[in-house]
Amino acid sequence: MRAVVLTAPDAAPEAAEFPEPAPVPGHEPLRLVGAGLHQVVRSLAAGRHYGSGAQYPLVPGVDAVARTADGRLVYTGWPRAPWGTMAETLATPVGLELPSGADPFAIAAGMNPAMSGWMPLSQHLEARGALGTVLVLGATGMSGGMAVREAFALGAERVIAAGRDAGALEALRATGAEPVSIADGPDELAAAVSAHTPSLVLDYLWGPVAETAFAALGRRGLDDDTADISYVQIGGLAGLDARVPAALLRSRSIRISGSGAGSVSTERMLAELPRIMGLIADGTLPVPYTAYPFSRAAEAWGHTGRSRAVIVPD
Repeated sequence: MRAVVLTAPDAAPEAAEFPEPAPVPGHEPLRLVGAGLHQVVRSLAAGRHYGSGAQYPLVPGVDAVARTADGRLVYTGWPRAPWGTMAETLATPVGLELPSGADPFAIAAGMNPAMSGWMPLSQHLEARGALGTVLVLGATGMSGGMAVREAFALGAERVIAAGRDAGALEALRATGAEPVSIADGPDELAAAVSAHTPSLVLDYLWGPVAETAFAALGRRGLDDDTADISYVQIGGLAGLDARVPAALLRSRSIRISGSGAGSVSTERMLAELPRIMGLIADGTLPVPYTAYPFSRAAEAWGHTGRSRAVIVPD
């Protein structure tokens, strides 16, 4: 079969022949329609992600929209390495039918970034009964921007959207979010957090930005902390390490955790997928995308901008 293939961590992806995967018992083979080229896909393929198997050659891709033998469009994922989803034939244990009229490329591009924020948001809502104020660090990226909209869809009273891209921040203002620039120092973030202490922080950046957020969340005094903050680390676009002040942990009711493959069960993710697909299908979560055929995989790998690259068969 034809597929996108990487022969080494630092190799450029190319269209090539690759053996077909063995069928998953109880699940028919699927034909690829489109597979999103997400940050996690690049990281896994390069061996930088904690889930990397370092097995080469490999077909990249973690999820996709595919077609069944009887013509139905389904969202699928969880392939077995070294087979990913950027191949003509897919053997996967999941096949959730798309909502009627859904754009399959938008689903392929949007499900992975949408899940990153939806899972901690929905879990927080389930545990607390309300979201209150949500702070999104890295709100100007695709995943962060979707998390802002998801927070409102789940009933957040207020969303503080923090990022560096002024144009993207203004676009988020139109959703009802409070845009906060972190491009010129910590003052604007500190003021926003002081005015409205978040119940939930979704951090797509980590590194020095997280340290700035920790400083903004700090407090002085020995009176009881009236807030109960859940700080969830999701991405590391600004750095993989961050120092956590001891005073923050001791002076506030704050819980720092992570959300990602391994910390969220597959069963829980599967249960949430239909609702996320519905929000993409009805436009609540807009997903800009750019399609690239197998033969332009190397070009797709370097894709930047506000759209998500989607790999499609030639």
